Amino acid sequence: MSNTQDHAIVVHGGAGSPRDYDDGCRHAAQRAVEELGISADALEAAIAAVVAMEDDGRFNAGSGAVLCLDGATVEMDAAIMDTRGRLGAAIGHPAHTDISAHQRAAHEKVVRELAGRVPAMPGLSPEAKAFMRFWNYQTPLDLPAHAACDTVGAVVRGPDGHFAVALSTGGSAPSLLGRVGDTPIIGSGFYAGPAGAVAATGIGEQIVRHLLARTVYGWIEDGMPVAQALERGVHLFDAKVPVGLIAVSRTEAHAHSNQDMPHARIVAS
Repeated sequence: MSNTQDHAIVVHGGAGSPRDYDDGCRHAAQRAVEELGISADALEAAIAAVVAMEDDGRFNAGSGAVLCLDGATVEMDAAIMDTRGRLGAAIGHPAHTDISAHQRAAHEKVVRELAGRVPAMPGLSPEAKAFMRFWNYQTPLDLPAHAACDTVGAVVRGPDGHFAVALSTGGSAPSLLGRVGDTPIIGSGFYAGPAGAVAATGIGEQIVRHLLARTVYGWIEDGMPVAQALERGVHLFDAKVPVGLIAVSRTEAHAHSNQDMPHARIVAS
């Protein structure tokens, strides 16, 4: 067992989000520390960090989730996992009708960018034509450039040596109704095991192809330094594809991204 004061926390606010949001990540990490002081449970701490970012309003999760192209629908995904055997994705979120000025401004920016063309989402140009074939909104097809793909996440090593990961997203814009990205897919957006915990952020359609979180976890499990594993994971993608990773192991805690990615780290031993 680890010392009761030994813990590590890394949180991120999404690949592609501005570093101006670092303060929100620091607040989230501190909330995780406070939760560890109460429950000493890595999963509860990871959840506390993610909830803090969901409540922040600036991140693409929870109260800041992007509006779908109809300007009214919000589709969110979330997931948790720890080394005590707890694993799940969120479902049945209570109705929430308040739309913030931040959300509305982000949606209006998307609308202003409408150019009557299908966007070339990084790394997905051939598949972008699916928007034309499977468009399922009530309004006509008229898409803007890619606007949002970020997620929020937290990985924690608890004082008892257990690991946990939690993440949440407001989806991507533009996207078809019902789109599911990497966030709720085990091994893609998240993974936790005896060697550590990993969370990913970026273009979900690309992340799932590499089963990114589990792949990076495997390298860490095999003894690769965490910073090297994260860098190697990011380098699996074309530089034009936004992607970021955070992870904790028994001795390390790091973050890496090919885009600006607000994040924070707290390590105590």
